[in-house]
Amino acid sequence: MKQISILGCGWLGMPLAKQLLQNGYSVKGSTTTESKLELLQKEGISPFLISLKAKETQLEIGAFLENSEILIINIPPKLRGNSGENFVEKIENFIPFIEKSSVKKVLFVSSTSVYADENQVITEETHPKPETESGKQLLISENLLLKNKNFQTTILRFGGLIGKDRHPVKFLSGKNNIENPEAPINLIHQEDCIKIIEKVIKKGIWNVVFNAVAPFHPSRKEYYTNKAKELNLPLPQFNENQISIGKRVISDKLIQVLKYDFKNLG
Repeated sequence: MKQISILGCGWLGMPLAKQLLQNGYSVKGSTTTESKLELLQKEGISPFLISLKAKETQLEIGAFLENSEILIINIPPKLRGNSGENFVEKIENFIPFIEKSSVKKVLFVSSTSVYADENQVITEETHPKPETESGKQLLISENLLLKNKNFQTTILRFGGLIGKDRHPVKFLSGKNNIENPEAPINLIHQEDCIKIIEKVIKKGIWNVVFNAVAPFHPSRKEYYTNKAKELNLPLPQFNENQISIGKRVISDKLIQVLKYDFKNLG
């Protein structure tokens, strides 16, 4: 039985861990919340309390990685506000633990925020030009992992994450003067995220960078207006007095290499 360690058993990591268990893997999972340890245990996941730090080292990390061949890094940068956090330093501090462990494959969950928000079609050949601090730190972290010769890394750059209990229309509903009405959406459903990760592991596709966005790109105005109607929410109101700016992220490489058919288009 192969063992996988998942750093970050939250909104995506928890259902992913449960799916991998169903596939016959042994799974170790981390959380930053002590009260969640029992929940992980009940699901059959070996629980670990780990919060990556920029300077400190944690004894639990060694045990968390022990005997695992594959590591999934699925933690958000959390750089909003005045947190003072530095995601790159956390990854730099974590890498030596990976190097000393049995881990040979790393899957890093990243974001399409590593690309500039410009009116262009984005593929993996597009030069990343992140505009946000989280996008900048994700890109540096990607490169730190990719260049390390002690393990193989695959990067998944997910678009905006949606699911049954998570949808941006709930935030936009009823708001006024929303920018970029004609910009295309770049979303991916939780179900597809999990199935794509499964495919990468099953097919053994490593040392690759993939964009992972559903091939469905209506305008923000069209999509969120229709979604608000579907959910009986107050309609969002868009500012159409300014030129819309927004990238369209293409996942053709992922579809071709993984032979993947997106299950949910939003």
